[in-house]
Amino acid sequence: MSFTQNPSKIFAGYRALGFVSNHIPLATRYHKRHKDNYVITCVGQAFHVYNISKLGIVSVSDPHPDDISVLAVDFRYVFTAAGKGVYAVARNKKIEKRFVGHKADVSLLLPFGHHLVSVDVDGFLFVWDINSQEHYLQIKFDPSAFAVTAIAHPHTYLNKIILGSQQGTLQLWNIKSNKLIYTFPGWGSPVTAIQQSTAVGVMAIGLADGQVLLHNLEVDKTVVKFKQDYGPVTAIGFRTDGHPMMVTGSTAGHISLWDLENRKLHSYMLEAHYSSVTGLSCLPSEPLMVTSAADNSLKVWIFDLADGGARLLRLREGHSSPPSFIRFYGSDGQNILTAGQDSTLRSFSTVHDKYNKNLGRASYHKKASKRAGLKLDKHKMPPVIKFVAESSRESDWDNILACHRSLSLVTTWSYQRTTMGKHMISHARFENDVSEHSVSATAVDISSCGNFGVIGYSTGHVDMYNMQSGQHRGSFGNPTAHSCTVRGVACDALNQKVITASSDGALKFWRFKSKELLGELNLNVITAQIFLHRDSSMLAVASDDYTVSIVDIDTRRTVRHFSGHSSSVTDMAFRADGRWLITSSMDCTIRTWNLPNGKLIDVFLLQSPATSIAMSPCGNFLATTHVGDVGIYLWSNRTLYSHVSLTPLPADYVPKLANLPATSAMDEESSELSKEAPDEEEEYEYKSPEQIADELVTLSLLPTSRWLNLLNLDVIQMRNKPKEPPKAPKSAPFFLPTIAGLEPKFDIQEGGSDQQTTESHIKKPLLGSLSDLGIQLTKAHQQNSYDQVLSSMKEMGPSAIDKEIRLLAAEEGGSDDVMIYFLEFIQSTLQSNKDFELAHSYLALFLKVHGEELTQKPQFSESLEKIASTQIHSWNRIQTLLQKSLGLVGYLRSATI
Repeated sequence: MSFTQNPSKIFAGYRALGFVSNHIPLATRYHKRHKDNYVITCVGQAFHVYNISKLGIVSVSDPHPDDISVLAVDFRYVFTAAGKGVYAVARNKKIEKRFVGHKADVSLLLPFGHHLVSVDVDGFLFVWDINSQEHYLQIKFDPSAFAVTAIAHPHTYLNKIILGSQQGTLQLWNIKSNKLIYTFPGWGSPVTAIQQSTAVGVMAIGLADGQVLLHNLEVDKTVVKFKQDYGPVTAIGFRTDGHPMMVTGSTAGHISLWDLENRKLHSYMLEAHYSSVTGLSCLPSEPLMVTSAADNSLKVWIFDLADGGARLLRLREGHSSPPSFIRFYGSDGQNILTAGQDSTLRSFSTVHDKYNKNLGRASYHKKASKRAGLKLDKHKMPPVIKFVAESSRESDWDNILACHRSLSLVTTWSYQRTTMGKHMISHARFENDVSEHSVSATAVDISSCGNFGVIGYSTGHVDMYNMQSGQHRGSFGNPTAHSCTVRGVACDALNQKVITASSDGALKFWRFKSKELLGELNLNVITAQIFLHRDSSMLAVASDDYTVSIVDIDTRRTVRHFSGHSSSVTDMAFRADGRWLITSSMDCTIRTWNLPNGKLIDVFLLQSPATSIAMSPCGNFLATTHVGDVGIYLWSNRTLYSHVSLTPLPADYVPKLANLPATSAMDEESSELSKEAPDEEEEYEYKSPEQIADELVTLSLLPTSRWLNLLNLDVIQMRNKPKEPPKAPKSAPFFLPTIAGLEPKFDIQEGGSDQQTTESHIKKPLLGSLSDLGIQLTKAHQQNSYDQVLSSMKEMGPSAIDKEIRLLAAEEGGSDDVMIYFLEFIQSTLQSNKDFELAHSYLALFLKVHGEELTQKPQFSESLEKIASTQIHSWNRIQTLLQKSLGLVGYLRSATI
């Protein structure tokens, strides 16, 4: 696919970070061959598969045409429902089967042996045959009388399923005979969950009023009734490791543990999740439980406390609310710092999810917040709106400075210790602030040495603080740097100047040490934000008129002016060398400007506006966050691995819509092909050596000792020659004599004298008789097929091959015709492109042994010329591919060093 057909000629969607789970309940399965449990969670249009042992991500499915609404698993497939379609995903990756027939969104799925039961929101129940993808049963329910909300299969109930409804009643159906067997009147509350208990015939039924009932279906009698105090029951699970305990989840995020033996509440797991517990499953025969929720987290709990309770064992989570500000951390471009609307600060790795970090949630009093719990935390601080990080002194003291929404208080954080810092910076002048509009910190920056932090406020004040002690080190201006809100502060690379920008369009340049005013530049527009590229001393200034200006801080002049956005600019980023400026706007576009010629070179459109962008210091990735989205999206820079024309775009260029990257790395060409032909079967499967013979060559599976040393057998024999002649071992009557060879065989020949036993085990051929290889070559020439010759030679050892090839000569019992047949055998093997190294090894040994004879007899010249032509043709083809691969690897290696 050419780059002109893509929405962006510079950036290509790579993958999304920060997604763990959403509101769709999880599913678990046990892999018999791996002997490990796996959990499947939904992340929009795809699902993730994690192993429980390490909670590491195993695979990511291909994207579905719509958001996934239901997950279900059996021993072979992962079944998903997206919109009106039902899909069977094989190997946790490819959509292999599609079940088409629903006319409304599917809400429930239940694998049932070799069948699949699906229910949509209009009340239609379909029973599908998984292999044929056809439905043989359809049941219609009236949603006003019986709206199906839960479905389960009671164990040992052949061909039967139980359905729960919004009206509170339950029905038991036989899906083979299509008969309603029994209707349960219910308990006056909607059914939210149905789960098979550890007892046969007893089902656990969760209701919207918080009741959990263990009901015996055979006699229609409730065995025991519980009620949780935290809202509707969202999920039910049973421990199967020998402890009679039931676990239920609630909409408040709490988990209840019920003692079934004593029929009472055992304990509560308060604040297991920040939001409703949607997925809960106890692993079979293990004291483990896995839960998920809409707070974008997946947790594994272990029941090993003294009182039988559970504690958190493993955790994987992302932002529970959309991130609003992101920046790359460090110079390697492998970590992205993000500030979310959930008041947390996190670090996401572009290499692997195991390197992700959680720096914690902002709190006025960390110890009090830990005691109170996160949901009842009264000390929670407002979200971070801006931050700055400097890695030069990260091991010495706090190296992140963050300002919060509507707060004059500025917090420090430590990336190395992954925690909130010890300083909360606030000037004494703001302690008694009782004005109608409270003072807030609006801009922060840290000097390149990591020793000082500069803070700008909505009152126009700009203060400098020491990062190690948190002490005030002076203010810019007397008494204020600006007469209105400060929209940005920046320190240059050499700690010589500090640039401050105010909302009235004024840029002021201050001396870093003495804090005296060096100069001022008025842009005559309302400034929204600034961004400084320290290496080039170029300052990007975004204005409220949707334009961006580039100011050279050395000459204090405007050198470039970019216009094109139709809405406010949300963020800006420079490429590492300062030649590109990337801007995002609320008009849903991301534009790339070329600073040397001042032209727009790339623009693409997105479905939702980008709230923040960041360019990797290595220049390989662009990271973006979007409105209402908890993910961080990576876009790869095409100019690093292919030629891209950076010609300016015309003034009337219409940007094209680009899809956000999925959670797995995919190239756009494959994704476009999958969208264009969704009904085609998988094309690229296993190819046998015969199938790829026209494209490549194949090697044999023989060990190198069988063919690599054929030319050096004489040297090896001389080196391994014993110093003393071998002594005949003493005869043992109970040992059966064997024949020497690669495969030991018993000597079953009867009789024989002592003189015969002392003779050499190598039988010399009689005069005038062909060797075994000569006989096989003669037969193969007559049949015009040399496959049997190759198979027999593969079973020989190096010494046997050397002997057989030497016996092809006329003076050793062979003939010139047999030698020509051997050359035909080599040519046939080379033309087949199989066993490439064996054919060349056998040919090299043949030429070494019979080279002098071949040059003296002209009847061999024609066969040798054919072999030479075939060999040159095959090797040139392989050499071209090898040189291309080596050149690409060399280029990538030099580009990454």
